[in-house]
Amino acid sequence: MSPYLLGIDSGLTVTKAVVFDEEGRERGIGAVNNVQKSPHPRWVEQDMDRIWEDCRGAVRQAVDEAGVDAGEITAVGVTGHGDGVYLVDERGNPVRPGILSLDSRAYEILGRWEESSVMDRALEFNGRIPFAALPATLLAWMKEHEPKNLERTRWVLYVKDWLRYKLTGEYATDPTEASSGFTDVRTQEYSEEAFPLYGLEEVRGKLPPVVASTEVVGEVTREAAEATGLATGTLVVSGAHDVHASAIGVGCIEPGQLTMIAGTWSINEVISDEPVLNEGWACRNFVTPGLWMNISASPASAANLEWFVQRLSPLEVERAEERGTSPFDFVNEEVEAVLREKSRVFYHPFLYGSPHGDEATAGFFGLRGWHSRGHLLKALFEGTVFNHKGHVDTLRLGFDFTRVRLTGGGCRSELWSQMFADAMNLTVEVTDADEAGALGAAVCAGLGTSVYRSLEDATERVVRLLRTHEPEPESRDRFVEAYETYTALAEALTPVWPRLG
Repeated sequence: MSPYLLGIDSGLTVTKAVVFDEEGRERGIGAVNNVQKSPHPRWVEQDMDRIWEDCRGAVRQAVDEAGVDAGEITAVGVTGHGDGVYLVDERGNPVRPGILSLDSRAYEILGRWEESSVMDRALEFNGRIPFAALPATLLAWMKEHEPKNLERTRWVLYVKDWLRYKLTGEYATDPTEASSGFTDVRTQEYSEEAFPLYGLEEVRGKLPPVVASTEVVGEVTREAAEATGLATGTLVVSGAHDVHASAIGVGCIEPGQLTMIAGTWSINEVISDEPVLNEGWACRNFVTPGLWMNISASPASAANLEWFVQRLSPLEVERAEERGTSPFDFVNEEVEAVLREKSRVFYHPFLYGSPHGDEATAGFFGLRGWHSRGHLLKALFEGTVFNHKGHVDTLRLGFDFTRVRLTGGGCRSELWSQMFADAMNLTVEVTDADEAGALGAAVCAGLGTSVYRSLEDATERVVRLLRTHEPEPESRDRFVEAYETYTALAEALTPVWPRLG
């Protein structure tokens, strides 16, 4: 009997569950949209019990669609959006709603840390500069604003750790998540230096044990089996942060390999065999001990297109719902119609955040009365690519690479994928993995249960190249000029953005 593996991926907008065979082919998929809440400006939360309900529903959908007996699923791997915090009390109940990585309530904490030595010291020992949704920053905010909730907290978890606890009843995290604020970048283990640095001595002992990403943490309990349709006793591995799982899902597992994820966040990451520290990226533990993942990122990528279509193209959304088609079908056609025109309309994709500081906002520039919706969409495509390019250029300061694997919603458009190749002047490869994060989680599950001999063996079996985009010289030159204008606009707006906040 060929084993099946289940990968669960709880992202910022959707929780997905995918049943894969051992060759990495999708056999069944379930997806439930997450419900985000913003009770106050800058707050982005979700109900923890609701996210477990969403996970249960997605798993049932996936198993039903796969048409396999639950007992045929060898193991489960879980991944999810990184950072943020999901707090539980002594009994395993949520202390408060989970906080997502889009949250920026703790910006004032960051401001104080920037005026002190915290930022430089954190980079030196942890390998990254703190940001608003880093667990340490959020916990420092809670110490000031919700001290009773912090006191009630027994375990500080990430979203995947919460879901894995609900599956198994076991508390743990993995090395990739643990390195978000509280580990020594060189030892890759929790650091005693972290707690006094952030003023969080009371958090010592609230961090869960670290279990290797490919190690079995527990088994599906009877209660979880009844809720999800999985078989009682199914093995569950530790899993990984979704950006690491996605890198595995597209076959980037060795030093020097660059992965770009064009999703809610602009993720740009390259593996190294030693810690490389720079304030322009976060140096975090990779799934494989002794390797590091260097990530330059901002919450400004393909989610801009979803916003544009859902908010500004309601007729297309309504018609797509009536026809049962994608509401994005019109986008490529309208961009294609103006693609070869010189870029005169520009877009900053900073709806949810930016690499230019907390005050930066999104905006279209250069609009004239004769411009069409296609010009706006082309500018949105280019602006998203340019934001990635800024991060990739930063990574070039420390790493050499000539090829990149692109995943996330942005890679589903061949036109958009080609823009990435032209603007970066890099060969862009796209694999056939529609759900790279869930596939990476499933690979971790397979490694923990000896379905695969090694990570290399696994990726050789499950990763298949779908298409390759080479830079086109004539387009590359056009993008050089457009990028200069894009960055000049950002520089000019820097003193203006605070007035718009």
